[in-house]
Amino acid sequence: MSAPSAPRESAHRTAWRPDRPVPSVILPRSALAKLLAEFVGTAFLLAAVVGSGIMAENLTDDVGLQLLQNAFATGLVLAALILAFGGVSGAHFNPAVTLTERALGGIDTRTAAGYLVAQFSGAIAGAVMANVMFDLPAVAWSLKDRSAGHIIFAEGVATLGLLLIIFGTVRSGKPSTVAFAVGGYIGGAYYFTSSTSFANPAVTVARMFSDTFAGIAPASAPAFLGVEAGAVVVAVVLIRLCFPVERTPEDN
Repeated sequence: MSAPSAPRESAHRTAWRPDRPVPSVILPRSALAKLLAEFVGTAFLLAAVVGSGIMAENLTDDVGLQLLQNAFATGLVLAALILAFGGVSGAHFNPAVTLTERALGGIDTRTAAGYLVAQFSGAIAGAVMANVMFDLPAVAWSLKDRSAGHIIFAEGVATLGLLLIIFGTVRSGKPSTVAFAVGGYIGGAYYFTSSTSFANPAVTVARMFSDTFAGIAPASAPAFLGVEAGAVVVAVVLIRLCFPVERTPEDN
């Protein structure tokens, strides 16, 4: 859910020698590391989203306080994950970020496809992990209806805002601040959007697997996914108009 475009790979790799057999499938260690980073990072993000929601329900019956605890934990964990994995994969943790990066030419189609698989599978794993940590069924389909029109509209706004924050920060030559910008935005967007800012298709899918505070009913998910995809299209246009040239820190 964060800084696109991971840094260049290190040139110090073990070179292939003619006396070594060629494996049937060659997966560069760097590519595997990126996919693992996206899987693990997205899993921990969902563990934070769902787990903090469950903990909040256990601690208080005050819905406002539950939302505060959920938002606070999610924002902090997200910032920490971006700082930890940003140098490996770019710490997307979000198919909307990956698709936007692909549309802008920052990554190739093969990399984007791998990221999407890692993100969706990692998100589901994280939601299941959170359920198990709190002694709940590993999978419990959510019954929380989020199908109202104003909530769906808010989810599109939330996703668009996140994409503009990420790419605007990076293209303004301030990539080191992305973790804090994204963590702060998500924490705040829990409050200024009626959808509580999923802003992430993988998060939307994974939240269906937990019938808890952070859940979303499967019947509500398609509309969320649709507006999240629409936000990607709008974001690409706005990014190209507002940030046509990516700046470096030296340009500031």
